[in-house]
Amino acid sequence: MEIERKYDVSPDHALPALHEVPGVTSTASDEQWLEAMYYDTPELTLTSARNTLRRRTGGDDAGWHLKRPDRDGEREEVRVPLGRATRTVPKVLRGQVRAIVRDRSLAPVAQLSTHRRVHRLLDDDGAVLAEFRDDAVTVQALGGPDANDPAPMAWREWDVELATGDRALLKTLEERITGAGGVPATGSSKLARALQGRLPAVAHEEPESPSPKGSAGGVVLTYLRTHVSELISQDPLVRGDRPDSVHKMRVATRRLRSTLGTFRPLFDRNRTEPLRAELKWLADLLGAARDAEVKRDRLRTMIEEQPAELVVGPIKRRVTREQNEKYRSAHAGVTSALDSGRYLRLLDALDTLVTDPPWTDQAPRRAEDALPGLVRQRFTKMRRRLRSVDHAATSDERDHQLHEARKDAKKARYAAEALRPTAGKPAKKFATGMESMQDLLGDHHDSVVVRDLLRRAAEAAHSAGEPTFTYGRLHALEQAHAQALEHAFAGVWKKASAKRRRQWLQD
Repeated sequence: MEIERKYDVSPDHALPALHEVPGVTSTASDEQWLEAMYYDTPELTLTSARNTLRRRTGGDDAGWHLKRPDRDGEREEVRVPLGRATRTVPKVLRGQVRAIVRDRSLAPVAQLSTHRRVHRLLDDDGAVLAEFRDDAVTVQALGGPDANDPAPMAWREWDVELATGDRALLKTLEERITGAGGVPATGSSKLARALQGRLPAVAHEEPESPSPKGSAGGVVLTYLRTHVSELISQDPLVRGDRPDSVHKMRVATRRLRSTLGTFRPLFDRNRTEPLRAELKWLADLLGAARDAEVKRDRLRTMIEEQPAELVVGPIKRRVTREQNEKYRSAHAGVTSALDSGRYLRLLDALDTLVTDPPWTDQAPRRAEDALPGLVRQRFTKMRRRLRSVDHAATSDERDHQLHEARKDAKKARYAAEALRPTAGKPAKKFATGMESMQDLLGDHHDSVVVRDLLRRAAEAAHSAGEPTFTYGRLHALEQAHAQALEHAFAGVWKKASAKRRRQWLQD
C-alpha cells in the first residue's frame, strides 16, 4: 500500500527544512535517473479508472508496476520483476486489469523520464520514516489520434511517501511542504497529467441524488452502480486469492441479481432476465469456492476447540485436506471463468445496465410510492415460507424450507438496503432485522451441511482404518447447535417482523 502525497512546485523553490521535522533525526539523500514506459488501451481505459501500468528501469524498484486506487483514498501497487519482455505486459498484470480493459489491447501511451533526488527521513535507529522526492519530469505522450505525437511536457513535482512513519508525521510533512510553496497536485498521477487532454469525458450523466420524491429508477440505479463497482473492484483480488475476496464478489453478484428481481417492474425484463441468469452463473461458480472455504474453517475451528484427548485420529488433516482440494479446484474454475468471453460480456452488459438502463414506464414514479410495496412483497414471501416450515413432513424438508427462508430474508434485506437513502432509519432497522434472520438461518444451514460432511468423512475414515470417535462427537455438537438455533428462531423472527419494523412498508 502506498500512502503518498504529490505536490506541484516551480523550478526555483527551495526544499522544505526536512531535518527540522519532529521525530526526524537525520536524512540520507541520493540521485536516481528513471525511465518508464506507460501502457494503456487506445481509449485510455486504465487511466480513466485511475489505474497506471508501467515498466520502469532505474532506481531501487525497477520492474513492472500496477497502481490502482484503494477505497481509503490511498493507492495499492502490484510489482512484477522486469523479465526479458520489454513491450509485452506480464500475464499476471494483464489479469489484474482484465475487468477494466476487457478485450482491448495494451500498448505504450507515454514515455516518462525522471531525474529524482530522494531524501530519506530517518529516526534514531536509522529506520526510514518517510521518503521525500524532488522530481524533474519529462514526458512524451505516444499513440495519440493525430499523426504526430504532441511536444514533450516538463515540470517539477515533490512527493512524500510514508515508510515506517505514522499519519501524524505525514500531516507535519504536508504542512512543511505547503509552507515551502508546494501545491497539492491537480492530477492523480504523472501519466494522468500528461494525457489530460486525451482522457475521455464521462460517458453518462451522474445519477440523481436519491430522495423519497425522486424517481424510483434513480434510487435503484444508485444501488446497482455501487455493486457493479464492487464486483469489478473484487475481480483482481479474487484472481490473487486475497482473503474474503471470493465472498465479497459473490455478495456483490447476488445483490445485483436480487435487486433486478425485486424491482423487476422498473425494467424491461427481456433485457434484465438474461442478465440475471448470467449473474447466477457467476454466483454459482463463486459459491463453490466459498462453500469449501466455509466448511474448512468451521470444521477446523470446531476441532481446535475440542480437548486434545478427545481428538482421536488424523481428523483435522483429513477434513482440511479435502476442503482445501475442493477450494483450489473451485477457485481454479473461478479464475478460468474470469478470463472467459462469457464473463467479459457480462461485465459489458452490467456497464450498459448502469449507463443506459432499460426502464419501463414505472421507473419515473416517485420512489416513496413505487418502491416500499416491492420490498413488502419480498417480506410477504418470506413470511409465507416460514409458515410452511411447521408443516414439513420430514426433517430434511424442514431444513430445506428453512434454507429457502434464509434466501427470502436475504432478498428482503438487500431490497431494504437499496431504499436506505430515501427511507432512512426505518429501512435500516428493517434490513437489520432481516440480516439477523439471514445470519441465524445461514448458521443453521451450515450446520446441516457440515453434519453431512462429517458423516461422509467418518465413513471414509472407517474404510481407511482410522478412528471415527471424534467425527461422531462433532456431529452431535453440530446437531445440538442446530437445535439451539431452532429454539432461538421464534424470538429472532418475532423481533425482526415486529409491526413497528415494517410500518414504513405500508403493511
